[in-house]
Amino acid sequence: MLRLLRTKRSPATTRRSQRTSTDTSLSPFGQLGWTLVEMILALAILGTLLAIVRPSIHQYVEKARVAKAIADVQAMQSDLAGPELLDGQLPATLDEIGWGGLLDPWGNPYEYLNYELGDENLQRKDRFLKPINSSYDLYSRGEDGETQKQLTAPASMDDIIRANDGAYVGLSSKF
Repeated sequence: MLRLLRTKRSPATTRRSQRTSTDTSLSPFGQLGWTLVEMILALAILGTLLAIVRPSIHQYVEKARVAKAIADVQAMQSDLAGPELLDGQLPATLDEIGWGGLLDPWGNPYEYLNYELGDENLQRKDRFLKPINSSYDLYSRGEDGETQKQLTAPASMDDIIRANDGAYVGLSSKF
């Protein structure tokens, strides 16, 4: 009866049972690893996906930086209102209210110009060349780190400004 259960194995069955995990004939193409064409195709797909996603990520990061700068300018404006109400005059620098040395999200210092100290000639101006504030200017130079007195100048378009004596805080291009 034992003889009936044992069947004679064919040479192909014997070879199949002797395979090891390092046998290269286990892959569907008879090779291990990727071909050069497969790798180029995978890199092309990955590059295309990155090219699509990267601009939108940069846009969201830039919006977050603008929002942070607006929040900082609003907070500084609130802190500047205290000494103005109590003493009747503004501090000479942002250091006096604890904001000195603070950098905007682009790594530039915030600009504060107190007109009582003779900074009237540095006043920021709107498109009609009228000063945008009456007592002081407070702004960030924006992403490019450059600015000019007139808000319509290309270097000033990305600045975060305080205008209309604090009624507006935001991008100068939207003022």
